[in-house]
Amino acid sequence: MPRWMYGLMGFALIWLVWTNWLKPIPNLTQVTAQDVQIVELQSYEGIFRVLSRKDYHSGREAEFSPIDLAVGWGDMAKPDIYKHVDISQRNRWYYWRVEDQPPITLREIAVQSANMHIVPASAQVAEQLKKIKKDDLVNLKGALIEIQTPDGWRWRSSLSREDTGSGACELMRVDSVVWY
Repeated sequence: MPRWMYGLMGFALIWLVWTNWLKPIPNLTQVTAQDVQIVELQSYEGIFRVLSRKDYHSGREAEFSPIDLAVGWGDMAKPDIYKHVDISQRNRWYYWRVEDQPPITLREIAVQSANMHIVPASAQVAEQLKKIKKDDLVNLKGALIEIQTPDGWRWRSSLSREDTGSGACELMRVDSVVWY
C-alpha cells in the first residue's frame, strides 16, 4: 500500500476520535459570548418516547445542536403502535412510513411525533443527552428557542406540535433530562 494511504487512514482515525469522543460539547454560555443570541420563545416540557436518534458532528447547526431526536407522544409513545412505523433520520429531517394498515391514522402519526433539534443548556446536560437511546421514555424540560448570529443566520423553532413538513421541527434548549 502506498505511504500516502497510511497518512490518509491516520487522518481519518484522528477525525473519528475527535468527532465522536474528544470534540468539546457546546456550552451556551460560550456561544452567547461570541455575539450569538439565544432567544427563548416559550417554555417547553414533555414526556417523549425516543423513536430514533441521530448525532451530528459537522455543519453550522451541529455547533449548537449535536443531537436530533425523533420523538413520539400520545399513541406514538406506545411500543405496540410505533413499532408498526418505519422511522429514520437524515440531514436534520425525520421520516416515517408504514407498510400495512397502521393501528392509528396517518394524521395521528404525523401530529404525535416530531424531529427535535436538541441544544444542551450545559455540559452536564450534554453528558446526560449522550446516554439517550432509541425506545427510552424521557422527560425533557427546557425551552423552544431561536438562534441568531451576527452575520444574519438564524434557526427558529416551530411553536406547534401539530405542524408537519419544512420548518416543523422543534429547536429545544434542554435544561434537564429525566428517564422513566
